Amino acid sequence: MVDRILGVYNANGGLVGEVRYIVGHLLGTTSCALCDITHSPIRRKREWDALVAELGIHVDLRHLNELDERESAAVGEQAPIVLVERNGMLEPLLDAAQLDVLDGSVSAFGVAVRDALANLSR
Repeated sequence: MVDRILGVYNANGGLVGEVRYIVGHLLGTTSCALCDITHSPIRRKREWDALVAELGIHVDLRHLNELDERESAAVGEQAPIVLVERNGMLEPLLDAAQLDVLDGSVSAFGVAVRDALANLSR
């Protein structure tokens, strides 16, 4: 049984973190495939909110500087990443490479998450 999905951005939260990410993104020195999936250049995508409602699983999205110690240990240097929590344990569901090929598509993310969750059950 899945307790929650935890998506971790490859960016820090807060004003300074957001500005650093935007500047780095514009300069091509940083990227975050999960950011591209969940957000348009201005705000969170409506499609994202609809997908989260459809999944029926609690989804948390966090920036690197918002993680607790246990979450940070599970992420390591792998952000962006999507983890799944089962029985109190965090494990990878989709890594950065898997997120990158989704090319910012919420619908492709939905398919990838559902497939990955189905594989956990096997």
